Amino acid sequence: MLPGKIYQYNFPTTIRFGTDVIQELPGYLKQHQLSRPLIVTDATVASLPFFKEMLKTLSQQYISTEVFSDIHKNPVKSDVYRGVDVWDNTGRDSVIGIGGGAAIDVARAVLLRINHREDLFKYDDLVGGDIYVTNDVPHFITIPTTAGTGSEVGRSAIIADDETHQKKILFSPKLMAKIVFADPLLTMDLPPHITAATGMDALTHNMEAFLAKNPHPICEGIALEGIALISQSIEQATLQPDEISRSKMLMASMMGAIAFQKGLGVVHSLAHPLSSLLDTHHGLANAVNLPYGMAFNIAGFEDKFRRMARTLELQEESGDAVVRYLSGLNEKIGIPQRLRDIGVREEHLDTLADLAIADFAHPNNPKPVTREDFRQLYSQAL
Repeated sequence: MLPGKIYQYNFPTTIRFGTDVIQELPGYLKQHQLSRPLIVTDATVASLPFFKEMLKTLSQQYISTEVFSDIHKNPVKSDVYRGVDVWDNTGRDSVIGIGGGAAIDVARAVLLRINHREDLFKYDDLVGGDIYVTNDVPHFITIPTTAGTGSEVGRSAIIADDETHQKKILFSPKLMAKIVFADPLLTMDLPPHITAATGMDALTHNMEAFLAKNPHPICEGIALEGIALISQSIEQATLQPDEISRSKMLMASMMGAIAFQKGLGVVHSLAHPLSSLLDTHHGLANAVNLPYGMAFNIAGFEDKFRRMARTLELQEESGDAVVRYLSGLNEKIGIPQRLRDIGVREEHLDTLADLAIADFAHPNNPKPVTREDFRQLYSQAL
């Protein structure tokens, strides 16, 4: 990936990747006769100079925009319903999701609900709800501003119940973006702590996908290359960002999202309850738990850990070396080492363990995880 060059990839959808590729958006909309997009983002992105400049450029091209940014950092069902109300009341013709995972998840869930008006969680993939996604959806475009979840290339959205905090997965191939505009420059102004947390989220996706129990050599190859790109760039992107490091992180983020169609694992099931119960940033929750979850998985899967160690170019090719690398990496980029440093207390652990065992990610972990395992892992990480 050379600075200043734009690339096109057609996997799994059309991806326009490169510096200033965001400038292609107005022409793309006009080419597809779209003039009234609903833009779904978060309040932070909506306040950034690039976003305001983008709206101005679209207006000059006679493209009418409506912005919905009233979303939680860990999205809930009511966010989606409010977004659809905006669609209904303003006569839109397409949806553009701009931001990190939260914004794009809400955009995708809004996209689903526009022509599927039963209770949103009827479409929960975990209970076979994908079979009810039968109607067409509007034209959908995604534009990432973080290098973390890779939601821009996905087909699913994770949305929590407002009251129970349990996370649901809305899934359908219909929900994949028609095109992704992946511009590394949009990630340049991320503060270091967000860059670090989202980057470790991408690393977690790649590592858990590589280890997940379902056989999928294609995803495993993608995951290993994603791990390599992150190891080459996350420190630079966090501490002294430049175009090359940001480009590698943005690509690795998308690769993680492609790879984890194979499955995730114990780390995500440790992290999701922190977001639901304590509103912890998802990437931060993954980052703190990653060394502990990886250590849990070593026994019986030493060969896979050797391959990850080799990919990371560690002197010692072992699972223990991978765990030490992760702990050291967290320290270098400013990620706390302990759950107590991000607001978790002893009295939270039983509730967290209950939520973790009910989570959807760990059934794909390479080895079974019990509630007591989760309780012990939280205690170790505390």
